[in-house]
Amino acid sequence: MGLFDKFQKIQQSIETLQQYSDSFFKVVLEEILSSTEAIIDGRKTILAGTNNYLGMPHRKECIEAACKAVREHGTGTTGSRMANGTYSVHVELEQAISRFLNKKHTIVFTTGYSANLSALSTLVGPKDIVILDADCHASIYDGCRLGGVQVYRFRHNDVSDLEKRLKRLIKKGTNILIAVEGLYSMLGDRAPLRQIVELKKAYGAYLLVDEAHSLGVLGEHGRGLSEEAGVEEDVDFVIGTFSKSLGSVGGYCSSNHKELELLRFASRPYVFTASSSPANIAAARKALEIIEKEPQLRSRLWDNANLLYGQLKEMGFSLGPEPSPIIPVRFSEIPKAFAAWNGLLENGVYVNMVLPPATPDNTALLRCSLSAAHSREQVEAIAKAFQKVKHLA
Repeated sequence: MGLFDKFQKIQQSIETLQQYSDSFFKVVLEEILSSTEAIIDGRKTILAGTNNYLGMPHRKECIEAACKAVREHGTGTTGSRMANGTYSVHVELEQAISRFLNKKHTIVFTTGYSANLSALSTLVGPKDIVILDADCHASIYDGCRLGGVQVYRFRHNDVSDLEKRLKRLIKKGTNILIAVEGLYSMLGDRAPLRQIVELKKAYGAYLLVDEAHSLGVLGEHGRGLSEEAGVEEDVDFVIGTFSKSLGSVGGYCSSNHKELELLRFASRPYVFTASSSPANIAAARKALEIIEKEPQLRSRLWDNANLLYGQLKEMGFSLGPEPSPIIPVRFSEIPKAFAAWNGLLENGVYVNMVLPPATPDNTALLRCSLSAAHSREQVEAIAKAFQKVKHLA
């Protein structure tokens, strides 16, 4: 068997998908015009698949903060946080996130992916148990795999199924960590967090919530689903990323457990990865300040999300279970989904195509993500483009 033989199935899948669309694997944003528009294949295109919920990448204040950080600290750190990679800007951002989330301790990581990888591979081990929502992000699964922890899944957002597993597993007399997300990235639905917290308390478990898609989006102050559900004090660990609402690159883990600080010495992805560039850190911190000062951004985001969700629902599309800045449009057949995706791109709208097995129910999704930076006219243009491909659904 040759080294690359194991990739033959992937190659075959790629060739099959290329029959539906020559451009699917070749989409390049040739010129970025704004947070909501780019040139794709020489044509001005509305971006409706970017996770850019609050329009931060093009905020003048964030750009200036990043440029200032480059001038003062250079383009990179060239070292891990445990070596020469901890700069004053890293510490200041950790303190700012702790203040914002009302948590005592925060560790900043190079990416949101490595935040989950670091936390889950270190907090729990082979003698512990993680019970996670079946729809959790790949980084949560990979963190568990790296830590060698025993993993059990419960059906997506099914509290009864979670309790069944807790009842059975609590008898083993070991530590149990429940892992869920605030806002799920495929269907745009929320975890039933209040009920999950009740079970966490009843069975003496720990709780980790990944707020990657809900930071800046949910809650009166934008702290995420934990704030919206009123259970912030009951969440042991909050994981997040800078790459969505904060418009940068990086991640964090926050907690009131003082032992979180020990992850700095025990987590391999933290110890052996170069720290985030000063520009990314400065941009994220400035974006966090803006989120605190401008709650109207969240209002605008939800106005856009509700508008598009309502219009697509009226057209008869099969959508996610509730309005959200993440709006999945479901297709039962992959060829139809590709035809619709091609049609949207031809009509100047880019969305994400998500295919099995990445989708929760083995259907194909055209995944829209709305932004506070979208104008009402752009949202209506997205809806009109979907109307033109409605016959393919």
